[in-house]
Amino acid sequence: MEIDGRDFLNSPPMKTVRFGGTVAETLAKHKQGDSGDYELLKHQLADPEIKDAQIISWLQEFRSCVTQLTKDHEQLIYTVLRLPWVGRSQPVVEEYMAFLSNLVSAQTVYLCACLKMVVSHFTPKRVTICEGGVDISDSDDEDENLPRNFDQCHQALQLITKYVPSTSRFLMPILQENFPFIQKSSRTLEYYVHNLLRVTVYIPSIRRDVLELIIGKTLKLDVSASRSDIEEAEENAVQDQQAEERTEEGLFDMDEDVPAAHPSRTVMAHPVAERLDSLMAVLLAYIKDVCHLNGSFHVERTKELYRELLSVFDKLILPTHASCHVQYTLFYLCSFRLALAEAFLDHLWKILQNPSQPAVLRQAAAGYMGSFLARAKFVPVLTVRACLDLLLSWIHRYIDSQDSSGKQAYCDISLHGPFYTACQAVFYTLIFRHGAILGGNMKKGLEYLQSLNLERVVMCQLNPLKVCLPSVTNMFAAITRKYQVVFCYTIIEKNNRHVLPVVRSSGGGDCVTTNTNPLDSFFPFDPYLLKRSGQLIEPLYQVWEELADTELLVTKTGQQGSREDEDDFLCGESAQSEGIVGMTPSSYDSNLRSPNSVGSPPFAFQRPF
Repeated sequence: MEIDGRDFLNSPPMKTVRFGGTVAETLAKHKQGDSGDYELLKHQLADPEIKDAQIISWLQEFRSCVTQLTKDHEQLIYTVLRLPWVGRSQPVVEEYMAFLSNLVSAQTVYLCACLKMVVSHFTPKRVTICEGGVDISDSDDEDENLPRNFDQCHQALQLITKYVPSTSRFLMPILQENFPFIQKSSRTLEYYVHNLLRVTVYIPSIRRDVLELIIGKTLKLDVSASRSDIEEAEENAVQDQQAEERTEEGLFDMDEDVPAAHPSRTVMAHPVAERLDSLMAVLLAYIKDVCHLNGSFHVERTKELYRELLSVFDKLILPTHASCHVQYTLFYLCSFRLALAEAFLDHLWKILQNPSQPAVLRQAAAGYMGSFLARAKFVPVLTVRACLDLLLSWIHRYIDSQDSSGKQAYCDISLHGPFYTACQAVFYTLIFRHGAILGGNMKKGLEYLQSLNLERVVMCQLNPLKVCLPSVTNMFAAITRKYQVVFCYTIIEKNNRHVLPVVRSSGGGDCVTTNTNPLDSFFPFDPYLLKRSGQLIEPLYQVWEELADTELLVTKTGQQGSREDEDDFLCGESAQSEGIVGMTPSSYDSNLRSPNSVGSPPFAFQRPF
């Protein structure tokens, strides 16, 4: 190893300039009340120009008297822990690791300080750059030595864990405390998350907590970048690029050799979406690596990761409304084996049918179930049919209970929320999967659809067609009419004539309610918008495919929807009246303005007629 042009291992130690006595002598003087050399020692250790040979010399002396470095000397130890050892020569790194091992073994009081020091290197060091005459502090994301530096940090952390087995108990709060602000650069967040996940490889006991931490932070990014905002930013970026290309063509139209095509952008135009894409790419790559060993699928490791991710899903993802991408961690994991997908569906089903669960979670579970069945290519028709059987059986029992109560049933979302979300899940699933159900054998497929008794569902007093989203209702009506399974348009027209619902109040008499609709636009597996991480999702994802008989898709109301609905199931789809239960006019208008939020594919996924 050469340092400053010298062969470090095969030459005598370089003479270094130092003041004061040895560390042992300095500690002895300090104990007797003479702190001169002690302060001088701290000053020399804090020298930003300190040489490798000096660091090694000091560390060797500290190791020789480590038993004397009690809590009384914490300021001195903190100075040593701030030594710039990461990225130095191998002898410095090895000596520093030996010092850390000795220190945590002899003085466990410094364990947390050592852990904080190592974790602080999980992101690139901060540098000051000057922009427009203003000094800006930012992370040095472009340091080519970062992979080696991170390797050294993980070596140090593994050594500490080896000498102090209880390290994991103290590490998790430090990892949480050091998580970068979500406004930091994509690379900084990516590096930190990558390093956290790497820690779980050699300290598996904290993996579930690490996943919860990462997913919690990623969820904050996800909900702060709405689907419509991301799409708008992408559209604007495309328009800007096209304008730039047109300008270039105008400048160079005499040169026939200038290529017209430009490579597609892989960076997200929306800054929050870009950070989110980076984190999702790391998470999905981690999931793949854990579940595969030497290229082969590993059952036990996958089952363990599934259990941990499902626990985080229940705690964080399921209760979070309007997340667009984080839930795809489970979607991706479930794609590895059908047993995982079926276990996930069974888990959602148990939540939906459990009356002791909060209604909001039961409704969210139904949304996830319907969206998963509709969008996951890897879920076969047999599984789809089995889930539809479960859902319809529960729905019919619910209708039975209402009919046998002896009371008039009313269309009330606050009272029957899980029922309505279950109905919407069925309608949504049939919209996407009816082709597969009918494809193998049309006659048997139609017999199966008839056996579901959908007519009873849409005709019941609870009137689910009035509550479900217009895009879902209209497409379901078109499909069931095409195959003569059930005729919904009479009910839809009747619903459209009622501007506001009348619900019996608990205090007696009639009252008008305009509560927020819990069904308003949450299909968790709507199209994935992130570009890099989306490359893993795209092959697994069922996009919307238009029906051949498009003329059947225009409802009998004759009302033509806004052209802004081009991203919906159908161009020009007519909207139902504003009398949807529980939807205020403003929330209904927002659905018209943002058709993608109601489970429709983005324009890029549509096929031309």
